[in-house]
Amino acid sequence: MSALPASPAHASKTLLIVYHSMTGGTLQMAEAMRAGALRDGSVEVHLKRACDAGPQDVLSADGLVFATPENLASMSGQLKDFFDRSYYPVLDQVNGRPYATLICAGSDGSNAERQIARIATGWRLKPIAPALIVCTHAQTPEAILAPKTISSADLASCAELGEAFATGLALGVY
Repeated sequence: MSALPASPAHASKTLLIVYHSMTGGTLQMAEAMRAGALRDGSVEVHLKRACDAGPQDVLSADGLVFATPENLASMSGQLKDFFDRSYYPVLDQVNGRPYATLICAGSDGSNAERQIARIATGWRLKPIAPALIVCTHAQTPEAILAPKTISSADLASCAELGEAFATGLALGVY
């Protein structure tokens, strides 16, 4: 006798957070997002460095979060590499899946946001919220390269977004 498949109502949803961080700011944001998403208790959350994530991770996720520092008015090269390796292998297989973006910016983060939004549009993903951009105002070489400490208020915003995303996944809103 074979086991019956899990019913859709009890199927666990998965949220994938793909990140790159050089000075710790983006990692803090991604970890806060993860902590918030885990509050729901019914969503499995995977936090993966961009260099370790790939197409299979994207295909197995019900929701996606892309987290990056702003580097030279762009997303980080490591996140771009993740997209380069994953884009075509998952094209037309993730249509309609929800996503969110976290950006740790030194100035405004808008170019990184636009780049990720264009890729998400190609994958036909749907945003669940505007990109959450935390601006550190790091403008000198020393400040840019220094380890970052994200404020508790900004980390709380990341956690709230994570909780809302997980709740929406669990309830089938997304």
